[in-house]
Amino acid sequence: MKALRLVVGLILLTAASQLSFAQQAVATPSSTSSDESHVQNPPLPADAPSDTENGTASSSSSMNLVQDPDEASANSTLEDTIDAEESSEPPRRSLVRWNEYQGPYFTARVGGGLLLEVAGFAQDHNSKQQIGMHPDQRLRDFRFVLGGKLFPNLERKLTWSAGIMYDGPNHQWLIRQTGLMVALPELWGHFFIGRTKEGFSLNKVMVGYDGWTMERATISDATIPILADGIKWLGYSPKHKFLWNAGYFNDVFSKGQSFSTYSSQVATRFVLLPILSDEENKVLHLGVNFRFGKPLDNKIKFRSRPEAFPAPYFVDTGSFPSNSTRMLGYEAYYRPNRWLFGSEYWWVHVSSTAQHDPLVHGGDVVATYLFNDATRVYNTVGGYFRGVSPRRSVFEGGPGAWEAVLRFSYIDLNSQTVRGGAFARITPMVNWHLSNNVRLEMAYGYGRLNRFDLKGNTQFFQSRIQFTL
Repeated sequence: MKALRLVVGLILLTAASQLSFAQQAVATPSSTSSDESHVQNPPLPADAPSDTENGTASSSSSMNLVQDPDEASANSTLEDTIDAEESSEPPRRSLVRWNEYQGPYFTARVGGGLLLEVAGFAQDHNSKQQIGMHPDQRLRDFRFVLGGKLFPNLERKLTWSAGIMYDGPNHQWLIRQTGLMVALPELWGHFFIGRTKEGFSLNKVMVGYDGWTMERATISDATIPILADGIKWLGYSPKHKFLWNAGYFNDVFSKGQSFSTYSSQVATRFVLLPILSDEENKVLHLGVNFRFGKPLDNKIKFRSRPEAFPAPYFVDTGSFPSNSTRMLGYEAYYRPNRWLFGSEYWWVHVSSTAQHDPLVHGGDVVATYLFNDATRVYNTVGGYFRGVSPRRSVFEGGPGAWEAVLRFSYIDLNSQTVRGGAFARITPMVNWHLSNNVRLEMAYGYGRLNRFDLKGNTQFFQSRIQFTL
């Protein structure tokens, strides 16, 4: 009941803020003077790749604090900027403006996110023998984020970010995306120092709130830590339509936290964009990922929920000895206008004498379609897709944007003497993007688990509402 009251309150707050913003937009001239525009968007060097990673406003920085709702960039399907906020950047159009500050020495924007989820399950006899499950409602994610620019008048762009998140299962607060990013056009990109995503897998790099499904594929959660501390180089060559990420990370500051399962790791990602057209609304993204890691205390464990947060872990290898892991995977996405087709798959070779060097693997295939003339924006610097931005939100009298999704995922943690189980799931679902800041998700899933010498089938009934600021 408390969760329902919270949801209703947030919807009313969002509606009031959206209406207030719309009235302000009508009352205020939509264009700024050329001098104001120059201050808000200082020109970049001609050869500089612009600046954003896990989502920024298309032709302006994510930290531009006064955004023109009518600017042409709002209709662009490509963006080429990146900032230190990476996976916690603001929507392409702001909900409110009281949460922003612009000064001579730094800028700042306060943001946040909230995910509430409910799920029910229908199991056959074998599934009940494998794992007990009960309907539940959970707080999936709750976070606060800060970000902005340092010394905005400097020719070289320097951005910062800081974030905290409530870890529901462990009942503790964790430091999220936190660090500094500096633009280095001399090296065709940007360097980030601090806590961030490793850079392995497009879907993992994307903001969780921007994804087309409720949860990432099971192999993603099982094998890639959500965060890591270190340094990462993000590069992009517009002339060659080629981008890359390369990073080194360790657990000097993160040891003991739930996401820290490696003492050190190196991750690289290389992407070609043979089709990249804003005029035709087409993107073809072809990438390959490599990763080498040293497990913490020479022990490794792979496990994952069945793409439903209220559910228990379906696949789980348990902890076993390992001195290193090597990962190789591909990612391929094609976005012709409102359609999106994609697939990712990777293999993890585990160096473990005790378990005879097992090889685990998994991935997914997905197709989505957006109604109401909406398109997912692609970020050319970070190599990922942004969240959906409706043409007219529900709070402005429009339909928002509806999205149909069909995804098949698979994971196999059975190899050599390791018996973590194999799980496949097909998920048709619908997303209703009421605005840039509110989204309702409804999903059905059918999964098959091969574990404990049984093959059990489970039906999933899930719904989630998310709010972002």
